[in-house]
Amino acid sequence: MIRKLPLLIALAAPLATLAGVPASAQPKVNCADPVTQMEMTYCAELDWQAADKKLNAAYATAMAAMRQTDSYLDGSMKGAADALKAAQRAWIPFRDKACASYGFLARGGTMEPMLIYQCRADLTRERTADLKELATGLGN
Repeated sequence: MIRKLPLLIALAAPLATLAGVPASAQPKVNCADPVTQMEMTYCAELDWQAADKKLNAAYATAMAAMRQTDSYLDGSMKGAADALKAAQRAWIPFRDKACASYGFLARGGTMEPMLIYQCRADLTRERTADLKELATGLGN
């Protein structure tokens, strides 16, 4: 836990400055052209959050398709929904650990949290595409 403390502080620092400040009083950040490192990190986090929302929708669609597949199969052949659930549960820690390792490119620096958020957004978009393909593949 002690080793993770600097990363937790680095990830929380950009948001800590905005904590407790009403939304109307928060500075407007132009994520199309962020200037400071804090803005870049904030925008990278927003990008990841947006990608995560799309991932959740794609997962729900893929899960519905897998449940439909299971409904056509005999008892011993079922398992599509369970397989997807297990895959997703394995993918999340993979993404987080892969991105934590990517953050080492700027370990201890102000860029580290931004790199982690960017990595999470990129891998999340890739997973979303995979889930969409799974949901529509083979005539689903």
